Amino acid sequence: MRALPQLSIVKGQQQDYVPRALHRIFEEQQLRHADNVALICHQEQEQNSVRCQSSYRQVNERANRVGRFLVELAHGRFHPNNDGDFIVAVCMQPSEALVTTLLAIWKAGGAYLPIDPSFPANRVHHILLEAKPILVLRDDDIDAQRFQGTPTLSLTELYAKSLQLSGGNLLSEEMLRGGNEHIAIVLYTSGSTGVPKGVRLPHENILNRLQWQWATFPYTASEQVGVFKTALTFVDSIAELWGPLMCGLAILVVPKAVTKDPQRLVTLLEKYKIRRLVLVPTLLRSLLMYLKMEGGGAAQKLLYNLQIWVCSGEPLAVPLASSFFDYFDEGVHRLYNFYGSTEVMGDVTYFTCESKKQLSMYDNVPIGIPVSNTVIYLLDADYRPVKNGEIGEVFASGLNLAAGYVNGRDPERFLENPLAVEKKYARLYRTGDYGSLKNGNIMYEGRTDSQIKIRGHRVDLSEVEKNVGELPLVEKAIVLCYRAGHVDQAILAFVKLRDDSPMVTEMQLEGRLKDKLADYMTPQVIILEHVPLLVNGKVDRQALLKTYETANNDLSVAVDYDYSQVPEALKLTARDLFETVGGVIGCSRQATLSSYSNFFELGGNSLNCIVTVTLLREKGYNISISEFIAAKNLGEIIEKMAGNRDAVQLEEQTLNACPHLKMEAVLLRQEHHQRVSDIIVSSFYNKGDLEQWLKQEILPSDYSDLLNAIWSFSLERELSFVVYDRNTDRIIGTALNSDARAGPRLDIKSNLIRVFELIEFCEGPIRDHYLPMGLNQILRSGMMGTAEHLNPRENIACMHFMECEVMNVARNKKFAGILTTNTSPLTQQLANVHHYKTLLNYQVNEFVSSDGSRPFRDAPDDQRAVVHWREMESQ
Repeated sequence: MRALPQLSIVKGQQQDYVPRALHRIFEEQQLRHADNVALICHQEQEQNSVRCQSSYRQVNERANRVGRFLVELAHGRFHPNNDGDFIVAVCMQPSEALVTTLLAIWKAGGAYLPIDPSFPANRVHHILLEAKPILVLRDDDIDAQRFQGTPTLSLTELYAKSLQLSGGNLLSEEMLRGGNEHIAIVLYTSGSTGVPKGVRLPHENILNRLQWQWATFPYTASEQVGVFKTALTFVDSIAELWGPLMCGLAILVVPKAVTKDPQRLVTLLEKYKIRRLVLVPTLLRSLLMYLKMEGGGAAQKLLYNLQIWVCSGEPLAVPLASSFFDYFDEGVHRLYNFYGSTEVMGDVTYFTCESKKQLSMYDNVPIGIPVSNTVIYLLDADYRPVKNGEIGEVFASGLNLAAGYVNGRDPERFLENPLAVEKKYARLYRTGDYGSLKNGNIMYEGRTDSQIKIRGHRVDLSEVEKNVGELPLVEKAIVLCYRAGHVDQAILAFVKLRDDSPMVTEMQLEGRLKDKLADYMTPQVIILEHVPLLVNGKVDRQALLKTYETANNDLSVAVDYDYSQVPEALKLTARDLFETVGGVIGCSRQATLSSYSNFFELGGNSLNCIVTVTLLREKGYNISISEFIAAKNLGEIIEKMAGNRDAVQLEEQTLNACPHLKMEAVLLRQEHHQRVSDIIVSSFYNKGDLEQWLKQEILPSDYSDLLNAIWSFSLERELSFVVYDRNTDRIIGTALNSDARAGPRLDIKSNLIRVFELIEFCEGPIRDHYLPMGLNQILRSGMMGTAEHLNPRENIACMHFMECEVMNVARNKKFAGILTTNTSPLTQQLANVHHYKTLLNYQVNEFVSSDGSRPFRDAPDDQRAVVHWREMESQ
């Protein structure tokens, strides 16, 4: 008897499910974890990172007040939109207040609709016109005029007006619509008709997705902090943000600038020992390249705690997934490939990448099996299931399905399910993707229309083409994706201008498109003289892509280098940079690289930024990712490259690195007291690498008191000195030294004791067990500071001079060697230049003080206290 063919229908695990409003779950967590930290936020202020946090109780009470205010504001004044939803639009950057505001909207009985501050005006106008939010809540610095008549409130106004209201939870009857079931979130995606459309996500669908996540990837007892870094307009932000908060964990809110900088992002993930991360394949590749670049020694342990890596939003290539296990351990670290769209709560299937051997069995990484309470159907053109192994269109059914689109648009995407037996599978969503079923896993086989994924965002090329074609000078526009699905994919707009159009450049057209399209949708424009056609009269799209590829690879034709604004002394450095950038980015248009060129405007991104920095380091330039990203143009990068190379090669410079400084060392004298006190206070209280974590606990007078206590001792021993600039006769630096076995006895009453406890913790065992015994053997190089008015180069020159002078003191006084603990990156570098040996490299945030506290717990993991020893030559 012949076996029946297996049909391509895959059912996810059945999981018990009780629909509930999400804010009610948060309120229960607030009862269990009232004083636990709920939100942690690092805010960038004047080049410093300021940390703030709120407890579950604080977040809940603030959200209740704002929720009450929104209800009061809406009653009698605002009405639901055509779908019956009370929508509140939110245009805010990631912050602690943003999360509290979203929760408040739910408590009021509304749905939040994110509008990214970078959205162009026409996209914002369309969203407001269609979704009809009752209100837009915005950051203080966002102009209310952007929202074209929709009522708006700034963050300051919102919280000021709600301050006096009750902080108790809102009862159902206090909410809009009496607390009846309501939509939780509306997210706008790129529409298949060229017009963005809003997806309506109910609480129950979000909860089903979260419950699957909690069951499949449970939080461990040691997992304290989750990370919120994904743009709020992207569906992955929902599970990333609310998954941990509904389980009593803290959420680390990551600023957008940090997300774009792999160096800073890795530092933050390390600091909070983040265990799981959601990211697009592009970012995964960037992070893996950064980790490889920083590899070696202690850096091999970077992100070891991060054991759950979730890729979604774009196809995951086998080589990229395989390279994950070149760095991370099989069996310890897992990489997951999630598949889905906003209409199915982001993720509807998943696949576990376990090893390089497993991945070698596939040409493409599978999208896997369905999540709980969902079914995947692969159907033919007549809506019949295809046979196992055949390609069919992917349809999804179950509790992850959205309620539909705003204003009921595109009803053909949500269909009745003729194959359903259970009520929860009564509807189908047509994904527009092709798939096949092989060995129990679903394989992604491409799109049925013109939609692609860029940096995790769905982009419909017809929407882009529509906007390009509407530009006044354009006669014809063809928008294509180069290498779709690959990490280096790019949206290209091939444009034929009208015969009567004035002269216009490709970059000018791109500038006009940035006012119409989101950043990730803005194409690279290529102006054509003629549009290539096939014999049937249709556009020859492959010829266009071939033209782009040829031009992009022919750097000798495409890229020109302008050194006219580069100083003669920096031209070799500039050549290394320009040729590296040109080789990495390439160009399909005539382009000139000069000092004024901006890397990202030339086509740079976070991935090829890391490639560029890696190549520059191979050429001997010590430049960091953060320095490269922060530079406003290539000229600034040239200066950084030259300056950092100088810093590494300080030993090759003369002591007088700044000729205008005429430096002289003078033994410490009584009349130096006030000036030395000023320098020590400014150098350590204001700029100290450890002191920054104690600013709330110490005073400037603590250092002047300490200096008073050791002053007489320092004068008597004649091991300390000041540095004069004889051109101005001013003291510009001081170095306070002592005999490590005959130092002054200190009775420190202030919290400065924490700094000295750390230094003793690091130095003590080494000094007492591994270094020469007896007096006049170990010169301890202690506090070294420079005048506040010195510029960075003068500061380096003065520090370098003092380091050399300390060696002279040790040599003249016949010490066996010099012992010092450096907590500043500059002095650590100088110690290496002067051939000090590293005896201990200690992570300061791990230090436990005598009172059981961790005074430097907020320091990043890469902040170190390094114990150095320099043995003096035999006399």
